[in-house]
Amino acid sequence: MGGDHGPSVTVPAALSVLRAESGLHVILVGQRELLVPVIGKSLGAFGDRLILQEATQVVTMDERPQDALRKKKDSSMRVAIDLVKANAADACVSAGNTGALMATARFVLKTVPGIDRPAILARIPSKTGHTHMLDLGANADCTAEQLFQFAVMGSVVAADMNGVDRPRVGLLNIGEEEVKGNEVVQQASSLLGQSTLNYIGFVEGTDIFTGAVDVVVTDGFTGNIALKTMEGVAAMLVGTLRTEYTRNPLRRLGALVSWPVLKAVRQRFDTRTLNGASMVGLTGVVIKSHGGADEVAFANAIRVGLVEARKGAPTEISQLLAAQPSQKKH
Repeated sequence: MGGDHGPSVTVPAALSVLRAESGLHVILVGQRELLVPVIGKSLGAFGDRLILQEATQVVTMDERPQDALRKKKDSSMRVAIDLVKANAADACVSAGNTGALMATARFVLKTVPGIDRPAILARIPSKTGHTHMLDLGANADCTAEQLFQFAVMGSVVAADMNGVDRPRVGLLNIGEEEVKGNEVVQQASSLLGQSTLNYIGFVEGTDIFTGAVDVVVTDGFTGNIALKTMEGVAAMLVGTLRTEYTRNPLRRLGALVSWPVLKAVRQRFDTRTLNGASMVGLTGVVIKSHGGADEVAFANAIRVGLVEARKGAPTEISQLLAAQPSQKKH
């Protein structure tokens, strides 16, 4: 029910993934009177692979997380997460209010043993494909131990999504030199250096895009600013190109000639293909789609949830964390 478009996007996206994935079952959670007209004849076409679960309330995009948690116990968001808690669903995918989704998921599902706080992980376009980055806003202040935990969680998700055994992990810093960074970053680097993770050391902001690293770890304050900066730069470049290519008839002709190149660039950096941020560290799989996602983007968020559910990401995180030398000392 959430996001900028609600069922008009989420329902067709779910149906498209159902058609493509024969082993998938989908529970659409929300207000029946609004969902049924969008689902149409598809409600019976998939048999028991498509179920409609009634929820009488909706969490608005501007609602305070604490209000959603206390007053909206029958919201589509809460009911969906309750289904994960009850093992009636393997993952929850939502385009709704991020703060409310995180607060509700953390309250209902709790964190994996050994994980202090869940984090938001997303894929960022890079020269060679994409880079996994966390935290992107859930935790403004972090300890060295929590950054270490983020690295474990990011390693698991990157391995599952990319199909690699030992993802390269970098710790975001103001320089690659060992002497740089504050005390928290220095301590986190020491913990990572003693771990079994494929830790390559400090990385700078430019390394997010080079493909030199699979996972970039940072606190939620820095990560969110970095993410919003990327989005702002991308929007500015697109706007500038549009302005310059339409400035006069000659420029428009140039745009026509270079259209194949522009189309290829647009496809390569199409953020819809990377939609679906993981709320990692919880005992269940919860995926946050961008609120403005279209059908293609939301379908990709569902696919992220599908991969993490099939791989059993929460269990993998628990196992990898328990295998670390720093944990065995306790």
